[in-house]
Amino acid sequence: LLTAALKGGVGRAGALERAPRVAELPFEPGRRRMTTIHHMAAPLVPSPRGDADPPARGPEAGESGAEPAVSDQTPAQRIAWVKGAPAELLALSSRVRSGGCDAPLGPEFRAQILAEVDGYAAQGLRVLGFATRQLPDTLDAPSADGVERDLTFLGLMAMLDPPRPEVPGAVERCHRAGIRVLMVTGDYGLTAESIARQIGIVRGAAPRLVDGRLLEAMGDAELRRALEGEVIFARVAPEQKLRIVMALQSAGHVVAVTGDGVNDAPALKRADIGIAMGISGTAVAREAADMILADDNFASIVSAVEEGRAVYANIKKFVTYIFTSNTPEAVPFILFAFSGGRIPLALTVMQILSIDLGSDIVPALALGAERPEPGIMDQPPRNLHEHVITRGLLLRAYAWLGLIQSVAAMSAFYFLYWTSGYWGAWTDLPASGPLYRSATAMTLACVVMTQIGNLFAQRTERVSVFRVGLFSNRLVWCGIATELAIVLSIIYLPPLESAFGTAAFPLRGWLFLVAWAPALFLADELRKAVVRRLRPAARPRS
Repeated sequence: LLTAALKGGVGRAGALERAPRVAELPFEPGRRRMTTIHHMAAPLVPSPRGDADPPARGPEAGESGAEPAVSDQTPAQRIAWVKGAPAELLALSSRVRSGGCDAPLGPEFRAQILAEVDGYAAQGLRVLGFATRQLPDTLDAPSADGVERDLTFLGLMAMLDPPRPEVPGAVERCHRAGIRVLMVTGDYGLTAESIARQIGIVRGAAPRLVDGRLLEAMGDAELRRALEGEVIFARVAPEQKLRIVMALQSAGHVVAVTGDGVNDAPALKRADIGIAMGISGTAVAREAADMILADDNFASIVSAVEEGRAVYANIKKFVTYIFTSNTPEAVPFILFAFSGGRIPLALTVMQILSIDLGSDIVPALALGAERPEPGIMDQPPRNLHEHVITRGLLLRAYAWLGLIQSVAAMSAFYFLYWTSGYWGAWTDLPASGPLYRSATAMTLACVVMTQIGNLFAQRTERVSVFRVGLFSNRLVWCGIATELAIVLSIIYLPPLESAFGTAAFPLRGWLFLVAWAPALFLADELRKAVVRRLRPAARPRS
């Protein structure tokens, strides 16, 4: 508005000098308008320079829509200037200024003005109405009821506040991710619907438009039914925004609310995730919120959702990777127990600890740095009651990958015995001495080598690892180097050999282990291909 005034030759400083402000009735959502009261001792007429004194004007000045000229001898008068929702101002206006003259505001002119408002709003423009009133001298304490009545309607101002260009794409990502976006605004209904269509919040031919008055008349059951379809809430009061949040929560939804004003604080506080604007938000809104959006950009919220899903998925990858090696660690003790001790322990307790507390740590941490998996925003939100450790995770870790790893580890254990003179023997093998220590070292090395394949397998849950790239996460290769360094040190450094009960084994043993290294990776690639074929990625409805 200040920019438009400057373009018209009226500057703020000069205008306030000629018409100082003496009182203000601030904007309130219930009134949908604000008023300033000024002492008018000189005319407000356009001038070539924004804050320069206006040139002398003749009687035709009124034809521009400005106040008729007033001489310096004119006594100071108190004038109220009102701006707000056009429909609200029209309801309080009895006259209209046209051509510099005031005339009664009849039904036909009211309908014409409202039609103009609807036309602007349908284009996505925000429309303000303007009115004025000369206050009587008997009005001592200005109040909304005493000032904002019997107004003279002046005109409309239509303003374009376009959505950011990245918002439609962000809304589309929400739709694909099964996240429903609702517009709850204080704007005029047609403006809200136009903007909602531009950014893709509504896509149907006839979304339901609920304004504050209709919402106030709704019962809780009717509101929940309204929330089931495409709906836009316009001209909504703060307490009604809170009611919408509560209705969504009662229907089982997890609700995130964005807001910037003091009046948004109750809804921000009540929401599961309150998101306040960091630039335009008030201090009260930021205090009430759980999260502050530093750039006031809706697309950043969607990026945060994607990042949150990636973090959750990476935690599951970490757990699955760790759990997988538990199976080959447990199988030697199971075979030892069921054979009555006739099958020697393929792994000792110290060697198991070297895996769990040594070689597995850095690779598992590397999984925490994985980028969001392709298609992660095409999946519906997870069940609110779902735990990190699910049945599917346990089956994949223990019954699929862990089982393959156990077969590989025990085959490495027997491989060294069979190639050292005990061909075909399953039981009653040496349980001490250099050969036994070399066999346990080979079992340990096999677990580590197959964990390399498992590390690549865990990088994705559904899509092929080749799609994300073998070298897209450099920390994975750091983890591989770390675990190889640990296992080689345990096997070939004499102090560690003694501590962990290992001994070196022939080169042919390493060739055997290298052949097993990609086993888990290839097996899980096969599983992923079957899953993609049997359960194509669905596009969830928002």
